[in-house]
Amino acid sequence: MWVREVTGPPGAPVVVLLHGWMATADLNWFTSYRALGQHFRVLAVDHRGHGRGLRSARPFRLERCADDVAALLDVLEIDKAIAVGYSMGGPIAQLLWKLHPEKVEGLVLCATSRRFSSSDPRQRAFFGGMLGVATAARLAPGPVSCRLVSEIARSRTGAGPLGQWATDEISRHDPAEVLQAGWAIGNFDSRAWIGDVDVPTAVVLTRRDNLVSPFYQQQLADSIRGARVFPVEGSHVACVEDAGRFVPALRDACLDVSRRARARLATTGRL
Repeated sequence: MWVREVTGPPGAPVVVLLHGWMATADLNWFTSYRALGQHFRVLAVDHRGHGRGLRSARPFRLERCADDVAALLDVLEIDKAIAVGYSMGGPIAQLLWKLHPEKVEGLVLCATSRRFSSSDPRQRAFFGGMLGVATAARLAPGPVSCRLVSEIARSRTGAGPLGQWATDEISRHDPAEVLQAGWAIGNFDSRAWIGDVDVPTAVVLTRRDNLVSPFYQQQLADSIRGARVFPVEGSHVACVEDAGRFVPALRDACLDVSRRARARLATTGRL
């Protein structure tokens, strides 16, 4: 696995940052590293098929991404961490709690939801078609797949040095796995069990999000007992485009979850 680490203060609690679809750890979180590193030991991973992430012949599954994070914490001898998930990283964080609850000290869920495929037939068709496109990408010759990723990269990034760096990051993706990830996101639904979450949780809600409805984000917060909402006046890419608003909200959400987790430990003897 490829991991970015900010060591943070001695003995600091750990946050593990889980990026969104089509991003990488650095693309999603580069504006947040410094602020979080003042309070936490920060780990950020590239998920399967994304950037420098693991490559596998097995189909992409969000559950396997959660397993990867749990395995990483084992290797680094970290007992527990606060899982911070952005967009696609939100389901991975939720699944980390569901599949490996002993590893999760708290949750911070950003610009994300309990589900992503709404009743809108266009949205269902978009996510549903991802599996077929992913199969075609896996069967296509290498140059064709690379060209596909390059086109996606150019469509999602701007000009200038920052845009070129973002394009270079996205160009590292495995096209088939990334498209399979889109299908997995469209099929994710935690509504049946998200109410069982029993760790301190915060939701960083992007109020001007045109990809993950703020209504869905609020539903996620309402589903988790004691979850606190940290609103941000920003779009789905607020982590980059509105970093001046997003980063302080993210820092405050992580600190809030960490404080509540420590208070819980002091009161009950368990995190």
